[in-house]
Amino acid sequence: MANHLVDLLWRDHPGAPDGGTRGPRPKVSTSQAVDEAIRLADDGGLAAVTVRRLGARLGIAPNAVYTHVGSRDDLLVLMADTVRARRAPRPYATDDWRGRVRHVAEAELALYDAHPWLVDVTDQRTAFGPGTIAAYDQQLHALDGTDLTDVDRDAALTFVTDFVRAAARARRPDPQAVDMAASWEAWGGRLAGYVGDRYPLARRVGAAAGAAMDAPYDAEHAWRFGLDRVLDALSALVGRGTGLP
Repeated sequence: MANHLVDLLWRDHPGAPDGGTRGPRPKVSTSQAVDEAIRLADDGGLAAVTVRRLGARLGIAPNAVYTHVGSRDDLLVLMADTVRARRAPRPYATDDWRGRVRHVAEAELALYDAHPWLVDVTDQRTAFGPGTIAAYDQQLHALDGTDLTDVDRDAALTFVTDFVRAAARARRPDPQAVDMAASWEAWGGRLAGYVGDRYPLARRVGAAAGAAMDAPYDAEHAWRFGLDRVLDALSALVGRGTGLP
């Protein structure tokens, strides 16, 4: 019988069940199954992570996969926690809380860029994993010295990480996305004929933004602008010194 998910998450830590000593040694371990699933997801997204495909890559029957990971949903939790556990936290290089929070946001974005499928893992049970808990603890320290209450510190961190997740989703490459620059060049004149003098504000602002970014949308510009606004919002909260209303 498979271990509970919490046991699988903490399988390499003291006190974890050893699975017993009787019977033949399993052909593969839970960690090997999770590692292979991560490789599948990195190459083809979560849709590529099927029990049949994972079993074939591991050289075991599809049903045997469940003895190592419990279920596919459990597997996704294990994958998410593993990639967080393997990210070596860098020490904060500044005493300024804004710089530390920016560090947290940039590190989160880098993790999503390395594993784009991670934005689709929304199972809240990831909070039980050692990698996730260690990351959470380190990120909370970014707000040291702000006099926020514990509840507000958690809320402030969630505000930041929710923004990063949304930004990562927007930045994720879409293999079916059209080339907007080419489309605009081909269709811009015809579109202008349809629009005419309607929506003057949209035309003016769109033209100014497009000229500034040399594209209808610039993910990097949106990231920098959004992160600055997130930090500004937190500045107002920290400046009050009384926490959230």
